[in-house]
Amino acid sequence: MTKPRKQLISLETTPYYHCTSRCVRRAFLCGRDALTGKSFEHRRQWIEDRLLSLGQIFAIDICAYAVMSNHYHLVLHINAAAAGRWSDREVCKRWHQLYNGTPLTQKYLRSDTLSETELDAVKQQLTLWRVRLRDISWFMRNLNEVIARQANKEDECSGRFWEARFTSQALLDEKALLACMAYVDLNPVRAKMAKTPETSEHTSIKRRLDAVKDSQRSQQPAVLFPFTGVFGESTPKGLPYRLIDYLNLVDWTGRSIRQDKHGHIVGSIPPILDRLDIETKNWLYLATKFESRFKNLVGGVYALKKASQRIGYRRIPGMGACLSLLR
Repeated sequence: MTKPRKQLISLETTPYYHCTSRCVRRAFLCGRDALTGKSFEHRRQWIEDRLLSLGQIFAIDICAYAVMSNHYHLVLHINAAAAGRWSDREVCKRWHQLYNGTPLTQKYLRSDTLSETELDAVKQQLTLWRVRLRDISWFMRNLNEVIARQANKEDECSGRFWEARFTSQALLDEKALLACMAYVDLNPVRAKMAKTPETSEHTSIKRRLDAVKDSQRSQQPAVLFPFTGVFGESTPKGLPYRLIDYLNLVDWTGRSIRQDKHGHIVGSIPPILDRLDIETKNWLYLATKFESRFKNLVGGVYALKKASQRIGYRRIPGMGACLSLLR
């Protein structure tokens, strides 16, 4: 039975989610229309710019992204702790970057005198906005609506631009998170849009690699959730892997995927797979079939059972795949 999105996206289950949106039209979202020859490649930059700007407004961290021809992938982290630390004025400023707000909240930001009743009304509004600023549905809404308006204006038409509401997968543990991030970062390589991760435009992996090349101290992009290498934090300050390990893993996986024989391994196996106890044959399968192989919940068996009980599933979705691939 289909579950409502408010149950599938829950901080009690996990702060990490894989989200996808697809274009409804015959013409590619960002590619070249085969019939007219018109190029829409510039729209990929629209999405990347909007995505990264929203990451600076919402309490939602961007772990990975890839903008493809007719869809895009995101791996997001809900940073509830950050939202809780914001002052009321900070919440108001952030929301006003998205919307005009109300006359009362505008007066509040200008530091105009407010009556006690007006101030109570503002406080109630800010409480609602604080929750929305850590809500993935509101994040995706602010991303997709703006892009749809821009595309409709450019095409001089109206109507739906996106196929449906975005899809989401809850990433329940470190294995699921790592596999999904690599799957997203290698999307252009699998689709033959790029030969290597460092040449795959409009992806998080290229942005991370460019930052490493441009900095002698291997700094990480400020617009992306950083790698810290710290496992098991209840309120993580970054991704639980070392940056160098992840970059080596993506490079190794990309080389393996491009071989004619699926099982062919190039070079030594990155040690991160050993630490997470993921078999190489399973990893290569995960890196190519993650989206189609798993349901709404992805993780080890224990995490999957626990999340299914919390959400209220009578039958555990995707148990077979998680059992065989994420033991």
